[in-house]
Amino acid sequence: MELTKILDKVFLFKFIKFCLVGFSGIFVDFGTTYFFKEVMKVQKYVANAIGFTLAASTNYFLNRIWTFNSHNPQIIQEFSRFFVIALIGLGINSTIIWLLNDKFRINFYLSKLFATVIVTLWNFLINAYFTFA
Repeated sequence: MELTKILDKVFLFKFIKFCLVGFSGIFVDFGTTYFFKEVMKVQKYVANAIGFTLAASTNYFLNRIWTFNSHNPQIIQEFSRFFVIALIGLGINSTIIWLLNDKFRINFYLSKLFATVIVTLWNFLINAYFTFA
């Protein structure tokens, strides 16, 4: 089998694992966001940031162990890279939600779902080539 085909399969498999971890993060993100926005009556962008940040933190540990099988002993540096990428993703996420929800009047949670798909692609590619390279 050709080396590029093997690498493509490995990369695709990592992306699938990353998406599965991300899928579990959706429950953390949406659940936390819902709790803070609807129950605690926190402003929607603050609630979104709390949900997103908590999900990013749990996703880091799952991706480190399962997706990328990282054994980097400098876990603080690795986590910091992952978290900075997640914060940039949060900016992208919030911008998409603002555009879709505030400007185009699309449902907040549908806007958040669309933003999550876009940010998932961003997070995977940057983490694969930078954080866990």
